[in-house]
Amino acid sequence: MALSFFTKNKKALLARCRDDYQTKMRLKYAPWYHSMEAQKGTTVRLAGKEMIMLSSNDYLGLSFHPKVVEAGRAALLKWGTSTTGARTSNGTRTYHLELEEKLADFLGREACHISVAGYLACMSSVASFAQKGDVILADKNIHSCLWDGIRLSVATVERFSHNSPDDLRNVIAAVSPDTPKMLVIEGVYSMEGHIARLPELSEIAEEHGCFTVLDDAHGFGVLGRQGRGTVDHFGLNDKVDVICGSMSKSLASTGGFVASSKDVIEYLRSHSKQTIFSAAISPSQAACAQASLEIMQTEPDHLDRLWANTRKYRAILKSLGLDTWESETPAVPIVLGSKERVYPFWKALLDKGVFTVMSIAPGVPVGKDLIRTAISAMHTDEQLEKIADAMAYALKKL
Repeated sequence: MALSFFTKNKKALLARCRDDYQTKMRLKYAPWYHSMEAQKGTTVRLAGKEMIMLSSNDYLGLSFHPKVVEAGRAALLKWGTSTTGARTSNGTRTYHLELEEKLADFLGREACHISVAGYLACMSSVASFAQKGDVILADKNIHSCLWDGIRLSVATVERFSHNSPDDLRNVIAAVSPDTPKMLVIEGVYSMEGHIARLPELSEIAEEHGCFTVLDDAHGFGVLGRQGRGTVDHFGLNDKVDVICGSMSKSLASTGGFVASSKDVIEYLRSHSKQTIFSAAISPSQAACAQASLEIMQTEPDHLDRLWANTRKYRAILKSLGLDTWESETPAVPIVLGSKERVYPFWKALLDKGVFTVMSIAPGVPVGKDLIRTAISAMHTDEQLEKIADAMAYALKKL
């Protein structure tokens, strides 16, 4: 007999799901979870309307590069759709090892481990190494995946002000010199577009014996020689112990990576639950990432176009007097300060055929509610002109 909808013992968790205010507001205003019907480069179709994509992380625009598409297709035909297993058991293939070797070499590291998601890779880069009794010094604005890694580690966490070497120095001074310590930062902060003050931060970390983990998901492919990232940008490869990141951005694929010394990577493979119990990345996605990595080194025009477009876009926003939170990268926020201002601005851009993403507190600090935008090497001058018109329109709407 089916259980009646009306039951004497009400399920508190079910009621919580039905009555959640945040979910009700999301469904009412529909700012997220939009389903694109088609895509070609930086043009998408949403609800039958052609739109300019201005919030993708496809920085180098390689997701439609013929060599990348063909590499994914060839791997699919050769290896099938999936390994259907974890790397520790039946899931490892030679293409995994080849991609790891090439990534490690590109980043100037001894070894690398790739996994099925960037979120899991970055989480494991913290949770695998820190443990109870250790102290983690974390920039307040690091990504959720790093915070989850911190929580799983059960280490003590001490936060310091965003990108502030002075505050880090003050916080670390209160930690016992004998306590094992880890510094957790990002190379490029995707919501703010800020580049980590790595020279100063790494100097403090070295002085106090910190094991440094840097999430470079948004710096890889964007900064440094041929897109080697934030560490290479500053020439500090010997000062950062672990570089982790996502392959779903400049590498035009999915999955994540952790790069370090051989000892560190083998330790991760022994202790990371995210590694041991996750299925291996699919053949096609590994092949797409490897093809993108090769293109980064042989076709520099993609990186050149990315920065040329970024400069043009910044000039547009500056001319309109919009607050970009002093972004230094192709990840460019438009800070409007409250959800009451963010929503109509986002909706006005949508009406003018420009797709962006709104981010409001607590996803961003209070008073920093914003529209998140990101520039790609694939944006055309014509699209940038349309974006400029849409921004002016949205500003008038406020």
